[in-house]
Amino acid sequence: MNEIEKNSLKAWWLAARPKTLTGAAVPVMIGVATAFADGTFQMIPAMLCFLFAFLMQIDANFVNDYYDFKKGLDDEHRLGPKRACAEGWISLPAMRNGIIVTTLLSCMAGLPLVLYGGYWLVMIGVACVLFTFLYTTTLARVGAGDLLVLLFFGIVPVCMTYYLQTHCITWQVFLLSLASGLVVDGLLVVNNYRDVENDKRGGKVTLVVLLGKKTAENLYLWLGITTVALCQTMWMSGQILAAVLPFLFLVFHVFTWRKMKKIAVGKELNQVLGDTARNIFIFGLLVTIGLIIKV
Repeated sequence: MNEIEKNSLKAWWLAARPKTLTGAAVPVMIGVATAFADGTFQMIPAMLCFLFAFLMQIDANFVNDYYDFKKGLDDEHRLGPKRACAEGWISLPAMRNGIIVTTLLSCMAGLPLVLYGGYWLVMIGVACVLFTFLYTTTLARVGAGDLLVLLFFGIVPVCMTYYLQTHCITWQVFLLSLASGLVVDGLLVVNNYRDVENDKRGGKVTLVVLLGKKTAENLYLWLGITTVALCQTMWMSGQILAAVLPFLFLVFHVFTWRKMKKIAVGKELNQVLGDTARNIFIFGLLVTIGLIIKV
């Protein structure tokens, strides 16, 4: 990667971490698909939700890159994918400007949604921006990261996307939002599982640090099992495929879990991270298909 020119377009593309965008897309996919299954679909708010989610994810990645480097967490002991600031691909002043730009673009994408859901949605947007910064700077260091993933990759995006289409939230949508948050949390668990020793050295207290690696392995498995279990509530509304298809995801999830246990330590766990991102997208796609196609 030494050929990457500082502050170049390629450098920004790598800093945006495009593989993580599946975690942003899946909750919105599920929210839109659930509304479609209930007989409602509006293109503009759906597209704005996707755009807001993507921009907020990129913003979060920039914030994480910037502050982890400043805190000394992205040092020579790091096992995860290379980071833009640590590698010198993007200078700290440029990254600060990038954070400002992506934050403003996120707000611009989200603001028109008040026309579809009301001005109270501004508070949701403010919370999304606020916790984007608090996650890396404070909350991820005290074991609260997984709770934030459940909230901002599950409950908030799924429920709000559905609300913007239908102006209501059902209990089934809420349960699917929990499923979305849990499946995306698998990314964080793998990430923290790989970096557990480095996090201990840096004083970062993640859930994996608190639980230990063996318990974290079991947690990863049960995140997938619980996700699929929550989807079984779709039987009650006659959406059979939405309940059955997620079992295909579970097959991929179990294979990835076994791979995680086998590798256990080292940079090879980045393969598990990539597989987990793939599995999240598979889950979102299967649920979306199951909701749209009624049998």
